[in-house]
Amino acid sequence: MRGAPLIPMVILFVFVITGIFGRFFLPHDPTEMDLMAAEKPPFWMEQGSVSIFLGADDLGRDMLSRLIGGAGVSLQVGFVVVCIAGSIGSIIALLSGFIGGWVDAVLMMLTDMFLSLPYLLIAIVLAAVLGPSKNNIILILAILGWAGYARVLRSEVLRIKNMDFVNLARVAGCSNFRIMGREIFPNIVNTLIIMATLQVGAVIIAESSISFLGLGVPPPEPAWGTMVADGRDFLTTSWWICLWPGLAILFTVLSCNLLGDWLRLRMDPKFRQI
Repeated sequence: MRGAPLIPMVILFVFVITGIFGRFFLPHDPTEMDLMAAEKPPFWMEQGSVSIFLGADDLGRDMLSRLIGGAGVSLQVGFVVVCIAGSIGSIIALLSGFIGGWVDAVLMMLTDMFLSLPYLLIAIVLAAVLGPSKNNIILILAILGWAGYARVLRSEVLRIKNMDFVNLARVAGCSNFRIMGREIFPNIVNTLIIMATLQVGAVIIAESSISFLGLGVPPPEPAWGTMVADGRDFLTTSWWICLWPGLAILFTVLSCNLLGDWLRLRMDPKFRQI
């Protein structure tokens, strides 16, 4: 672990723990409105209160509780999308790279077609058509996100499939599916993990952007992008409504990217020799 980015790892650890267990320790109900506390500032400011630690939004909802609730939404969307997209991309990469021929040509044509699409724009259009829903967002981002995995992992499969241990498996009479699953796939897992770590941050940005437009997680469930949108009309008077979810998005995505870069340096043999 020498040289590991400790601060990003700590931030992501807090993010994951908060997303999983935070709902059991919420100081307030994140959807409960208290108009008497509307736009109440953080505790260190005049008229602030420790009981509403980070302040309240324009409807009097506790910002800390909503941040914790939003972490659970971002965690669920980010990790589920990465798991689905990574699985689809891995299967297509294995079939395309190992079988080759017309299968490779068709699958790579499909992959290139998805890669050419404007990812966020198409996601916004589909979210508008299907309607605001967490499940819809997961489905849309997973369907649009597999192509990057397929393209990169295919090149790894092409590199590995002619190695000696794969040829020995062929000589031993192993089936193609056994060779792909037992011999090739374990050797592309490192690349898959690196890509997935980097992709979590991109998914969180996409989900927050769609939620900001009101097409993501429907209210009253808290989502960081929705929270930023809620505060855009109060930037000059109640800046904390936008600030806290904005910082949460910034530090989470930055931590994912830094951790992904570190994993790439640790796991990729080309960089390990430098």
